[in-house]
Amino acid sequence: MSSTHLVLHDPEGHLDTELPLDRELHKALVKAVLGCTGNPSLPPADLQQIALLLTGTARAVAADVRRAADLLPEDHAARALADVVLEEASRRLSVPPDGTARCAQNRARLVRALYERLDRLAGVAPQAAMAP
Repeated sequence: MSSTHLVLHDPEGHLDTELPLDRELHKALVKAVLGCTGNPSLPPADLQQIALLLTGTARAVAADVRRAADLLPEDHAARALADVVLEEASRRLSVPPDGTARCAQNRARLVRALYERLDRLAGVAPQAAMAP
């Protein structure tokens, strides 16, 4: 299975590696955000930070989905479905996050969907090529 990584901004070139994302942490955050019903008591600034974290996670996982999908033949059904999921992710990520519970929950749903797609691709893509 592919390992999702976070690429840091490094204009001086001091970092020559990617840092792995903590998938379990993000899964727990997604679960917590989606578990909130009604109006959470978090201030908008906290909701904004949660949405930003989930946005970064979604972008990183989407990049892994793209890499995994690109390993498949053009006419493979899993690649076609990944393309649809990535187009939807791109559309949703084009809207800047705001400090609302609705935005944080939408980003959480997106992260969950991208991880699910990545897991499905891991089952059909060449394993050696997907290793980090």
